[in-house]
Amino acid sequence: MGLFNVTHPAFFLLTGIPGLESSQIWLAGPLCVMYAVALGGNAVILQAVRVEPSLHEPMYVFLSMLSGSDVAMALATLPTVLRTFCLNARTIDFDACLIQMFLIHSFSMMESGILLAMSFDRYVAICDPLRYAAVLTSEVIAGMGLAVTARSFIILFPLPFLFKRLPICRSNVLSHSYCLHPDMMKLACADITINSIYGFFVLVSTFGMDLLCIVLSYVLILRSVMAIASREERLRALNTCVSHILAVLAFYVPMIGVSVVHRFGKHAPRYVHILLSNIYLFVPPVLNPLIYSAKTKEIRRAIARMSHRITV
Repeated sequence: MGLFNVTHPAFFLLTGIPGLESSQIWLAGPLCVMYAVALGGNAVILQAVRVEPSLHEPMYVFLSMLSGSDVAMALATLPTVLRTFCLNARTIDFDACLIQMFLIHSFSMMESGILLAMSFDRYVAICDPLRYAAVLTSEVIAGMGLAVTARSFIILFPLPFLFKRLPICRSNVLSHSYCLHPDMMKLACADITINSIYGFFVLVSTFGMDLLCIVLSYVLILRSVMAIASREERLRALNTCVSHILAVLAFYVPMIGVSVVHRFGKHAPRYVHILLSNIYLFVPPVLNPLIYSAKTKEIRRAIARMSHRITV
């Protein structure tokens, strides 16, 4: 079957929350607050890292990358989510849906890679502190950032084309207020084995390997910390990892929940799919700036200095 001679709908219909269509407008307020926190909080962290010389260290450079991916993720979903809930405008062009799907999965994979890079930063800082500056040079950090970005776009580049080869003739109604590959391929009236296998390969080879390496890094960190004689020193070393651990949990727990429900929860109620998917997209960009602002005193001090300069 050719790539461009299959049946595609002109547009897809997005879905809010089933059964609450008449009252969805009331969810617009909380959604706007979440987007404001995600965009505003991450923008503040990006600005703080940019203007504060004390934050020009590898740990905070990686944090700025994480904030940048969170901003991009929020911007990728904001137009369709707010249109669906605020204006009840549910249509999205077929090609626009493909682009949104690609961006959402790409920025999600990028965030996973950045969390892995941050775990490597914590490993070097705690397990080999004397070589920290020599290992994590500006060139190494830039190379890691470039590798994370390139990996996301290269691995996911075939995904829109794999989907476009599928004829869509069952329905054009998606289950969410944005476009995700597992949701879209269920509408195909052809064999989706290739798409399913490729999606599973991407999930295991990127997100799965990233999580495995993060867990391994913390096993090594704990082994190194337990060798420290002083209890106060052990607590101080572990405290530098708390923000990163919370960010990892905020990202991977909802993502694993979404993946499990999509693949094995076919008989689960629709609101379970929708709730987990919204948590997966909204929780990390909202929580990450709050976590790092609350748990990292250097970030708090930088934000306070920025606020002081603005008010003076």
